[in-house]
Amino acid sequence: MEKKLFEYVGAQIRELRTGFNGRSGISQEALGRELGVTANTISRWETATYQPSLRDLEKVSRFFGVSITEFLPEQTAPDDEKVAALLRTARELPASDLEELRRFAEFRRAHAIYPRGRPRPGRQRRPRA
Repeated sequence: MEKKLFEYVGAQIRELRTGFNGRSGISQEALGRELGVTANTISRWETATYQPSLRDLEKVSRFFGVSITEFLPEQTAPDDEKVAALLRTARELPASDLEELRRFAEFRRAHAIYPRGRPRPGRQRRPRA
């Protein structure tokens, strides 16, 4: 399941990158500069050989102006009384609070679905004896 998730994430990043700016796209190098990572990292994300963190995905989503949930496969949400109560309450919020609530909910959903504890590049620390 995780491999398919990361392949999906990579495909979404590639699609956003190549369709950026009226279909002229943005290079991996330029996107990397914007996000503070290398072009090689962007390439590894797109080929699912390296797993972007949720923070990385949040940066990508903000750069392209899309929801972080764009990087997650569609899932159907069960009808739930708590969700209905949340929606009723959200309708009464000011627009700025509603936007903040939306971003928070999307991030929490991604956090629940997206695996944590990805390996970092470079040398691994060994536990001290």
